[in-house]
Amino acid sequence: MKNRILTPTALSAALLAFAFNHDGVAAQSGAEKAKPNILILYVDDWRNGVKGVAGHPIVKTPEMDQLAGQGVRFTNSYVTTSICGVSRASLYTGQWMSRHGCRGFSMWDTPWSESFPAILRENGYYLGLVGKWHNRPFPKEEFDFGRVYHGLHWYRLDRRDEHMVHVTQRNENDALDFLRERPKDQPFCLTVSFGAPHAEDQHPLQFLPQPESMSLYQGVEVPVSPNATHEDWERLPYFFDENNEGRNRWRWRFDTPDKYQFMMKNYFRLITEIDTTSGRILRKLEEQGALENTLVILTSDNGFYHAEHGLADKWYPHEESIRVPLIIKDPRMCPSQHGTTRESMVLNVDLAPTILNAAGLEVPAGVQGQDLAPLYLAEEKPEWRDEFFYEHPTLRDASFIPASEALVRTDWKYFYWPEHGVEQLFHLETDPYEQNDLAADEAYQDKLKAMRTRFNELKAAAK
Repeated sequence: MKNRILTPTALSAALLAFAFNHDGVAAQSGAEKAKPNILILYVDDWRNGVKGVAGHPIVKTPEMDQLAGQGVRFTNSYVTTSICGVSRASLYTGQWMSRHGCRGFSMWDTPWSESFPAILRENGYYLGLVGKWHNRPFPKEEFDFGRVYHGLHWYRLDRRDEHMVHVTQRNENDALDFLRERPKDQPFCLTVSFGAPHAEDQHPLQFLPQPESMSLYQGVEVPVSPNATHEDWERLPYFFDENNEGRNRWRWRFDTPDKYQFMMKNYFRLITEIDTTSGRILRKLEEQGALENTLVILTSDNGFYHAEHGLADKWYPHEESIRVPLIIKDPRMCPSQHGTTRESMVLNVDLAPTILNAAGLEVPAGVQGQDLAPLYLAEEKPEWRDEFFYEHPTLRDASFIPASEALVRTDWKYFYWPEHGVEQLFHLETDPYEQNDLAADEAYQDKLKAMRTRFNELKAAAK
């Protein structure tokens, strides 16, 4: 089935039911209501399912769980490219890599004026970003408030001072400074771009929590996924060898059972620290009387392998790498919808049009994502996509991080490795861990051909 896009007419119809309150009285018009504030809690290297409300057996995230109880949680949220820089470019532009042109960590090619931060600022929003940018150089003149840094877990802010601050505490301090300093007569958009739980790649310990977190998760055994075995590593295509960076980082973190437990507990501690900081930011908004008119979006730039397929980090089209959390708390939501979930297939490129439409602003013609709001505001579920094109560029060379592409559905997935001409086919309904490649199976050649054809159509459309 082809992707279906809501037209402006369909969008208006879908939202019409929510133009009236429960008494049947017309709600305030968008012109009469104050524009919503926008808060994006943007976590780094945090995959879907690693939070308490999603049923994770170990990690504790009470603040995120509470946020989900006040909004809607999407259970099938994906990124179109699973790496920091490209994914961020897709967030800000609402476009696939093929269109915005960022293929690593540079600035994107799409005009800045067509990104959602630029449009918000042009229309009266006080614009801020704290933490990780990763699309160098940071255009500080385009922001009212910008404090940008990444790469370390501990910082000495003053060379004369022995005191060091953790990156998550620094994120919190800067976010609270923004909220204190912002003009109170303007709507705002703040992205809190957390540096954690991304590893400090050059440090042998990789994940470096704050001392007060070290008592967390003591005495528990972190379960190992069924597809985190040597046999699963050997199932990968032939060009995955010990030079592959995903395998290299697996050796840094996961190559013994004890190391796996040590690394994963520290990774979880970093997530719980972010949870705590997120709660403090939300409480500050509540103290300021601004939370009720703030659109809050909690998500991640990409997923993360926890040793699945014998890999670490991200990049490739497996579920562990491309699925991310997404929670939205929208002031327009009916209270009866609070704490609900949606299974619709949503993408990071959908957030730009969602934000702009919530602010009552025009979405640029080049945006490829779709406004998510009808999925949780409309009484009847709108028509929606059930597939998407995934893409990732080569980094350095094909032996280090090879290019990968895919046609992703919730029941089937087609991989294409363009540098090697290798195809893979997985039936996710019967093989959720993507262990059984059916591409060479005679019984599935018709399915392979159909997936290949649709993949090529969506790949062309992404440009």
